[in-house]
Amino acid sequence: MNYDADGKMGVQMRGLLKLGLLIIVAAVVVGAGFLIYFRQGADISQLENHLQQPTGIYDLDGNLASTVTANKSEGVAINEIPEHMKQAVVSIEDHRFYEHHGVDYQGILRALVINAKAGSVVEGGSTLTQQLVKITMLESNRTLKRKMEEFFLAQEVEDEYTKDEILEMYLNQVYFGHGAWGIKKAANVYFSKEVSELSVSESALLAGVINLPSKLDPYKNMDGAMKRRDLVLSRMAEHGYLTKDEEAAAKKDTVTLIMGEKETDPLKGRYPYFVDHVLTEASTKYGIKLEDLLTKGYKIYTTLDQSMQQATESVYENDANFPSGTSTEEMVQSGSVLMDPKTGGINALVGGRGKHQFMGYNRATQLSRSPGSAIKPLVVYTPAVEAGYDINSPLKDEKMSFGEYEPTNLNGQYKGEVPMYEAVMDSLNVPTVWLLNEIGIDKGLDSLKRFGIPYEKEDRNLTLALGGMRKGVSPLQMADAFSAFANNGERIEPHVIVKIENHEGKKTASLKENSTKVTSKDVVDKMNAMLLGTVEYGTGKNAAVFGHEIAGKTGSTQVPIEGVSGVKDQWFIGYTPSLVGAVWAGYDKTDENHYLTTHSSEGSALIFQRIMAKALQNQAAQSFKAQDIGPFIAEQQAIITEQKEKEEAKEKEDKRKQYWIDKGNEIRDGLNKWRDWEVPW
Repeated sequence: MNYDADGKMGVQMRGLLKLGLLIIVAAVVVGAGFLIYFRQGADISQLENHLQQPTGIYDLDGNLASTVTANKSEGVAINEIPEHMKQAVVSIEDHRFYEHHGVDYQGILRALVINAKAGSVVEGGSTLTQQLVKITMLESNRTLKRKMEEFFLAQEVEDEYTKDEILEMYLNQVYFGHGAWGIKKAANVYFSKEVSELSVSESALLAGVINLPSKLDPYKNMDGAMKRRDLVLSRMAEHGYLTKDEEAAAKKDTVTLIMGEKETDPLKGRYPYFVDHVLTEASTKYGIKLEDLLTKGYKIYTTLDQSMQQATESVYENDANFPSGTSTEEMVQSGSVLMDPKTGGINALVGGRGKHQFMGYNRATQLSRSPGSAIKPLVVYTPAVEAGYDINSPLKDEKMSFGEYEPTNLNGQYKGEVPMYEAVMDSLNVPTVWLLNEIGIDKGLDSLKRFGIPYEKEDRNLTLALGGMRKGVSPLQMADAFSAFANNGERIEPHVIVKIENHEGKKTASLKENSTKVTSKDVVDKMNAMLLGTVEYGTGKNAAVFGHEIAGKTGSTQVPIEGVSGVKDQWFIGYTPSLVGAVWAGYDKTDENHYLTTHSSEGSALIFQRIMAKALQNQAAQSFKAQDIGPFIAEQQAIITEQKEKEEAKEKEDKRKQYWIDKGNEIRDGLNKWRDWEVPW
């Protein structure tokens, strides 16, 4: 009986063992499948091993001139972070960081025991790697699925990156409270320091904030933050990073918060409009995303001349340098470019007055306005010289119409005939339109294309001679066009970027020069002679810079509103043999209440002069070696004077003759009166 009972019991036990074994096997299989599922789903492609590093903008001499970065956080390389800062974080957050592979099983068990004894969660088991995964790649909800994803993603991260790389990413992306994402921002917000300047005590305080950034914000809870700091220092000593004496000394240190964040990078945000254009060119020409340019620590070597950029910006900071308009509520705007005609490199650029908006409207490069008379040398006079006209060739200057188009001279005067240099020098409209009609508009359009000025089908008419265009041009396009006059007829594509390197110093892009032969040197010499005369003797006198030969052309457009007499756009484009400058001034939106009350000779020409006078201070004077039109003017003036003297002499002689004729008639009338007098007796 007992035997049977024992036998039955044995059978039952074996059955239970088999069932238990099956359950264990099933659990292992299910668990393995569960683990494999999450392991296969572990994708760390979203975690890029890069810092939120500023991109450096270097000038033409290779000096760092400006930096630009994303707003949220800015990274610091691991070798720029003090050892005690790294040690403080590791000591308090994950002291086995250099021993585990993303997940610390010992830490998890220890946390379970400590939390069980305490009856609540007083210690976590997450590693720094798990925390990095959580703050960069996962949702904040506490679910089993999210925890499993964190578990396997952390191991994938450890497979892909070194410990230093993981710690670098963590310190640059973790939240330190008070709006400070990343260690660089935290050092600035709390202590107004660079990370490299942090003391042991300050580092320990920052490391302590990570656990409860809102509760332990030193600005709100200094006592709590200091207690946590002391705990961090104790842990650092416990794990061998500090001696007992160093621990005691650090705990005695007084932590001083500096309220209010200051800019620790003096180059950040410098030359904003120039930098905007650098980023635009890097993006559009070299295909680098703006987001990457703001975060990946590129080094962009440019054609920036800091002295010229500073000179231009100083002019824009003085409101007195700009023309007045009809509105006191809205600022008269402007855009300027300085470029080297020999290389096409843009040396300076300002895209507006007033507050700058990052990657906003840049009037130096994005403007589209009619150039007015500033286009005359490009579309009329250059092709005319190419067609055989000389600088003193006679042009018609009388009231005339071309179909329904009837241009007028701004001064309302007409001489019947003027030499070409005078039409250029005094910016006479009628002779210019007449000349384009003579050479043919196709020649004008061909010339415009060679100068790099875009035009529409609707622009194919004689109004183009005076700048009539559907879309218009920018200061950069005009500077580019006029650069051919300063470079023997060759135009080099304008640019700001010479080369780009990534944060490792590897070249990712470099300049490939693109040039266009616009016209011959003989034509350029004649154009330079006339445009030098424009500044020395004509409408561009206010653009003259003492000690330097300046050639250039004014341009103004009228307000296109019936009944309103005012100026919409002012232009001046001028150049020396080594530097080209273009200036536009006007309102962003012109209407009956917003327009200029002066012409370019009194506005944009003066802006140009003040910029160039500063920009050329460090440059030796150079000569175009062009023909001086002064003798032509003197000869013309002598002819005019002689003609005037002859006319005056003839008039005087005619008056004398008329006097005696009148006297003779008077005497004759008197004699006739006496002769016809009847004697009364």
